[in-house]
Amino acid sequence: MSLAEEFRSRNFSIYGQWTGVLCIILCLAVGIANIFSFNAVLIVFSVLCIISGCILVFIEVPFLLRICPTSEKFDVFIRRFTTNWMRAAMYTIMSIVQWLSLLKDPSSLLAAAVFLLIAGLFYGLAGLKSQEFVGSKTLGGQGIAQMIV
Repeated sequence: MSLAEEFRSRNFSIYGQWTGVLCIILCLAVGIANIFSFNAVLIVFSVLCIISGCILVFIEVPFLLRICPTSEKFDVFIRRFTTNWMRAAMYTIMSIVQWLSLLKDPSSLLAAAVFLLIAGLFYGLAGLKSQEFVGSKTLGGQGIAQMIV
């Protein structure tokens, strides 16, 4: 299935996964940008944003678990997020954490909060519509991960 066919499938988990990839980029970028502020609270939220981005890399690009040396505990943790509902919950929690950063001062962490929420909504819609989780083959879903083994 090509990328265009994946988007035409109307499976919200595909939309969620690609929004998640955008969240990875945003979390890492705004986390690094805000870590250089002189506000201690903002630095804490920046570090949490960077950690969220790193976790999302392994959740949304599954073949990385096979090629990167990780611990067994980390692998078990990441494998918990294989359903639409678990991913929706994870993205929503990460979004809430970033929304809380606005209590101190507004910052560009707002962009990460918004896109994390959108990804959570896509996964939530997939869960509500009882759509099976389908990972994009472009990002290492069923096709690439099988070839590596």
